[in-house]
Amino acid sequence: MIRTTSLRFAYKITKTNTFYFPDIDLSFEQNALILGDSGIGKTTLLHIMAGLLVPKKGNVFIGNTCVQQLTRNQLNNFRGKHIGIIFQRAYFIKSLSLLENIKIREKLSKKTIDQERRIGLIEKLDLMNVRDKKVQELSEGQRQRLSIALGIIHKPKVILADEPTSNLDDKNCERVISLLKKEAQICKSNLVIITHDQRVKPHFDKHIIL
Repeated sequence: MIRTTSLRFAYKITKTNTFYFPDIDLSFEQNALILGDSGIGKTTLLHIMAGLLVPKKGNVFIGNTCVQQLTRNQLNNFRGKHIGIIFQRAYFIKSLSLLENIKIREKLSKKTIDQERRIGLIEKLDLMNVRDKKVQELSEGQRQRLSIALGIIHKPKVILADEPTSNLDDKNCERVISLLKKEAQICKSNLVIITHDQRVKPHFDKHIIL
């Protein structure tokens, strides 16, 4: 379960303009979709839940663990093992192949991932034919699907996805959302997606509008 209590965040956009959201209390015991227009703070909220940003006030709980009470090293280890992040703008080692990037993510999680899990996920994301290609040779859609593989390969407790369908056509949008929901079920994970993509809405019972 993911829970936020009295979560507040603010930062200056310009000298006279401040972005903020006040005291957010959320609880996710099941898969959830967070919808909102661009610039409203969806990505900021996701980064706070992942421990990548520190809120001005409030806490994030993942299970019984308060993210804000962890030291930096503890947080890095906890995030590596238990949180899967699918970034809107993914981070890759472009000089390495798709498969090599996945193997590096496995090492960071400090979990043992068998080859069947790795290859099975690559197949589900329709990336087998490009698994040995350098990331810089991949299309935007293939990179997006690689980002998804990096976020879920280690079977995290929580999957936080930032616009995971933004670069995908309708067919791959359906495939990816179905895969994320199935992976969350198999791994008993909480899946939280933030997006403005209305194609995703019918796939979720719980919607939160920012």
